[in-house]
Amino acid sequence: MALPPSSPPPKAPANPLAQRDAAQQDVFLREVDDALREDEMRGFMQRYGKPLMILVAAGLLAYAGYLWWSGEQQQQAGEHGEKLVMAIDSIEAGNLTAADKQLAPLAADGSDGSAAAAKLMRAGIAMEQNRTAEASRLLAEVAADDSAPQPYRDLATVRDVAANFDTLPPQTVVDRLKPLAVPGNAWFGPAGELVGMAYLKQGKPDLAGPLFAKIARDKDAPESLRSRTRQLAGLLGTDAIDDPEKIAGSGDGEAPPAANAAAQ
Repeated sequence: MALPPSSPPPKAPANPLAQRDAAQQDVFLREVDDALREDEMRGFMQRYGKPLMILVAAGLLAYAGYLWWSGEQQQQAGEHGEKLVMAIDSIEAGNLTAADKQLAPLAADGSDGSAAAAKLMRAGIAMEQNRTAEASRLLAEVAADDSAPQPYRDLATVRDVAANFDTLPPQTVVDRLKPLAVPGNAWFGPAGELVGMAYLKQGKPDLAGPLFAKIARDKDAPESLRSRTRQLAGLLGTDAIDDPEKIAGSGDGEAPPAANAAAQ
């Protein structure tokens, strides 16, 4: 005979008193926990609140200072740009003396880029007015200025050497310009031509000819420079003609000008 399934024992009736005590205990524990958190926060603020506020204030001041500096830099850059434009306008109008006066304060007190640009322009004006010594001084300052943009420094070096080519020892020309007289460099053409002419002064046509040929084949070099160096390479027995028919029709028959034309 099958036995009836056993059923779970009946639950004891809930004790309202126990439930109320448990609820009160839970509320008490929450209050204690909240009070503990509040004490911890108060202790943290008492211990670290003042340094934290100082740190926040310092950060806000630094940020405000950066915003002011950035605005000043932008305003200053705009003013320098306007002065350069005014000087260029004076040069285009043929008033070199006025342009030089406009550029002088900018060259002395401008930012790295604007000061270097102003000095280069002043050097050009000095060369135009046959003040070679002053031009050379300005160019040397730009070339030696570590804070000036590198393209400006390289340009100043090439122009300074070109202006003083006849009085510089050939080895000095080679030492100063050889780092620039390499294919791919922006100043390869003019720097390479001057180095090649220095090699000729040293009696080294075996070095000058191949260098002139490389310049003649450089498609980034001005056509007038390529034509000069092509003729020089040919005179030294180095073939620099890639397309004889094109060269024959180009009318290259003039004698190469002096070396200081590389500065142009």
